[in-house]
Amino acid sequence: MKRKLWHGTVLTLLAGVMWSEFGGPPCWAEWSSEVESTFYYTDNVVLFSSSRRLSLQEDPTQPVIDVTGQGSDSVFEPDLIIGKTWNNRVGTTSLSVRGQGFIFADQSRFTHGTYGLRLEHTLPSQFTLGLRYHYGPNLFLGDNESRRSEREELVEERITTHFWTGTIEQDLGNTLTLRVLGRYGLRLYNENFAHRDTSFWTVGPHVEWKLWPEIALTVGYHFERGVADGRNEPQFRDDVFYINHYVSTELEVEVCEATSVELAFHYERNDFTSDITGDERKDATEDVFQGDVEIRHMLSNAFEVNAGVQRSQRKTSFESRPSLT
Repeated sequence: MKRKLWHGTVLTLLAGVMWSEFGGPPCWAEWSSEVESTFYYTDNVVLFSSSRRLSLQEDPTQPVIDVTGQGSDSVFEPDLIIGKTWNNRVGTTSLSVRGQGFIFADQSRFTHGTYGLRLEHTLPSQFTLGLRYHYGPNLFLGDNESRRSEREELVEERITTHFWTGTIEQDLGNTLTLRVLGRYGLRLYNENFAHRDTSFWTVGPHVEWKLWPEIALTVGYHFERGVADGRNEPQFRDDVFYINHYVSTELEVEVCEATSVELAFHYERNDFTSDITGDERKDATEDVFQGDVEIRHMLSNAFEVNAGVQRSQRKTSFESRPSLT
């Protein structure tokens, strides 16, 4: 009988956000910047690194995680977005670049950054076409058992992610927005886990609904398929080929003019499709649950403070390999 394993992490955060206009030469006069600084505490550094991106337009699909836990830590997240908008006869065009970091106070191997480029064009009919590129290099997933070594030893497992996203979006009046997202991506592992290299594609609809002037609801679903190299290397018995279903709901309530509360719930289901004898993921499943509560308060037109709690939990239907010491 397969035994279920539960892993959880609780994250507490405080954040400050400031927007400012760049000065300097005229060619930069219309560029703007958005700066955000966020502080977290987590009791599970492994799940924190993957679960922070459980969001419809971020990277909600988590890489394969074998070893969880590995301690608690404080994390500082700097986030910078630089953008520019052009108005023309055929609508509005926006271009932005983003740099985001996660700096761990004690367990520095988990420190990492992500980078992105986004281009959007909105027609007068409120039809928007969006393109995005995301780059997440050298993310440390933890110490894991090497399948490519003749010796049983724990080595660093790292992953680099690229994905390209396209969206089409239509506003229907002032209360309803429909969006369809599609993306293609690559997850590339370090040499000891190269058989886990995965290409994936995603498609799904999103709905944003203004229920009342003070209440907005966002609901979305993604279907994703990931194809891993391990299927062609059965000697490692580690095929992470998967089919993923992801559902997200976010409810934002404006309590007063300066304060809002956001409640969110995300669910992710992975069905692994390995048919390799001896692979622990053969006929296996994985469920990830995450809930968020966040309060935002505008201190002024240029400064916002956020506070909130995030809870993530992971359930698998397969037994983890024994840890090596």
